[in-house]
Amino acid sequence: MSRRLRPPQDDARLVYSSERGRVDRDAPPPPRATRGDGIVRVKREVAGRRGKPVTTIHGLPLASDDLRALAGELKRRCGSGGSAKEGVIEIQGDHRDVVVAELEGRGYTVKRAGG
Repeated sequence: MSRRLRPPQDDARLVYSSERGRVDRDAPPPPRATRGDGIVRVKREVAGRRGKPVTTIHGLPLASDDLRALAGELKRRCGSGGSAKEGVIEIQGDHRDVVVAELEGRGYTVKRAGG
């Protein structure tokens, strides 16, 4: 039994996904705002960073542009470097107290996670 394959259309391309199959090129990307339980978690991590502490902030319900803007403000407040990527803000150093106070002042429900 042979299958008849149709050629790809000009406005679609074949992707390897069990969820979508063909994806339109002009379709807007899905929103990247994180969905969670409404609690922002602040924790200190050293794993994979050669023992240097990094303060990470997870669970902020913000789009990527707003997340980067908030990361910039928090970095200035802490006087440290850092980044915002994939829904997580990383600030170099252990600044959990400052970050928790700042986020609570902005109206977020904040929880210290980890050790």
